[in-house]
Amino acid sequence: MNGGSDMTLAFELEALKELASPESVFEDARGWSEYIGVVSEKPTYVVTNYTRKNRIRQDFFSGPRGKRESLEAVKDQFDTDRHVLIGASSEDEQLAEDVDWEYLPVEDAAEAADWVLATNVEDEEDDAEPVRDDWP
Repeated sequence: MNGGSDMTLAFELEALKELASPESVFEDARGWSEYIGVVSEKPTYVVTNYTRKNRIRQDFFSGPRGKRESLEAVKDQFDTDRHVLIGASSEDEQLAEDVDWEYLPVEDAAEAADWVLATNVEDEEDDAEPVRDDWP
């Protein structure tokens, strides 16, 4: 894979929650990323509970630090060609720029990698309901 795996990938927790199957997203991303983790401003136990519940094995996480310090520390610790933050807000985008990470909105990442957004799954279920209700 022409050096494509020489990347550190960080998911902002809220962006990860927008994906229908975070576990399979992490498995998929491991194929083209060297290191993967989750960053958040939320307390450590919130991130840990979420990743355990979704069977996500991460190489790094925020811990007691905020996102900014976490991303700076990760960049120092993991020397890869690219550092990419997948986020869900303009604040995430600004943060990525501030700490010299590439930023990718979760919707764009999902489209590029064929990941399903949780909202798409819910929409499909919602769309299916009225059809069944219309039967005589």
